[in-house]
Amino acid sequence: MVKQSHAFTSVPLEGQTLPEFKETKGPSSNVISEIEKIEEGCKFTFPYKDGTRTVRLQRILFRSHGIIDRGTIVARVVCAYTHCVPNHCDWSGKKFVLKLSFPSVTRVSEKAFMDRCKEQAKGKHAGISNHFPDIYWSFDIPFDERCPQTNFKERSRDEYEMRVLQGSIQEELRPLLSLETALECAQVFYDIVQCHHWVYTYPQILHRDINYGNIMVRVQDGKKYGVLNDWDLASWRDKRDGISASQFRTGTRPYMAHEQHSPDWQGPHRYRHDMESLFYVILLLATLFSNPSEKDDNLAKTGYRYEPWLTQGDDFLYKDKALIILDLLWRPFPTHFFSAFHQWLKSLQRCLFVGFTAYKYFVKQQSDTPNQVLSFNDDTLDGHFSYDKFVLIMHRFSEEDLATHGTEWQGKLRGLQKDEDERKK
Repeated sequence: MVKQSHAFTSVPLEGQTLPEFKETKGPSSNVISEIEKIEEGCKFTFPYKDGTRTVRLQRILFRSHGIIDRGTIVARVVCAYTHCVPNHCDWSGKKFVLKLSFPSVTRVSEKAFMDRCKEQAKGKHAGISNHFPDIYWSFDIPFDERCPQTNFKERSRDEYEMRVLQGSIQEELRPLLSLETALECAQVFYDIVQCHHWVYTYPQILHRDINYGNIMVRVQDGKKYGVLNDWDLASWRDKRDGISASQFRTGTRPYMAHEQHSPDWQGPHRYRHDMESLFYVILLLATLFSNPSEKDDNLAKTGYRYEPWLTQGDDFLYKDKALIILDLLWRPFPTHFFSAFHQWLKSLQRCLFVGFTAYKYFVKQQSDTPNQVLSFNDDTLDGHFSYDKFVLIMHRFSEEDLATHGTEWQGKLRGLQKDEDERKK
């Protein structure tokens, strides 16, 4: 599912709340109109363990304006249990958000992915838990038989995917705009690379929707950690080749890998596509913003070239991103606040350029020698756009070493640096 961009919405919608669902057996056929009825201080009741739990909504933090029956809503909530005090309620004193979405019935839940991560984030890997969301509870509520999607399913048969109302209670995290320095931004982006690679390597999950809004910040013991959030569109790594056509083309349009915009692209979604998305997140932030929370007003006056990415369609983005990737002399021109990101962006673009040049050469070789068995690692553009390359580029920022988490990755970095030094001799 391709999401519309809500790239740089920095002002939350104040004083908006969701209605209470008094029946937990299932939402009625007009659930969307019920959700649209906003009243302050209302409550939401959902299945919890052997009974129900109720939360009171304080305000809407995010509302997707996408396809009807599929839009995600995130709202700040507090426990509505009247005796919510320590030793009486396991949610006492915690900050939560309620997330509501409408995924297909066959899609793996975000909590299932995070539970798998928690199972493996132990021992020497325990620190990685700082970099993915903490989901306290999740629930699925099926629609009743009167809902419109039942009629759609009967008419279109296998072409229509039935959906459920899926909700979760999660720890409230901070957005990127809460960061104060370019160095903090750099560390958060480097955290995201490390988290993504760990989740891909051990629980073997591919995120598939890296965008500005899904990179969050956790503050713990005075430290800030980058958190890769929103795993709704994720997939198991070993099952990506067998998923349906409606599932492989995922992401948020301004940040999708360039070839995903092509009408001829048939998947699968690969590791490098997520990393290319991260490159575009950094590019748009560094070139469109005067600081993490303020867009550069001067850019609107000059018609800056990346501004249209937030509103244009696939044809435009496919061509414009290809122009970046294939331009050996490309320069990013970040704003003053983000000027130190110039080297990162230029180096990452160079990796894309070399990787796709190698891919074109591989395709030509295949055509010229059809009987010869050739190999090419498409997940990383034959190693040119890999985790190793990202670490070598991003472990330092503006002459300062960033935090490389875990002894395993620290050892890997030392080995990569040694190999790089020998290569340069």
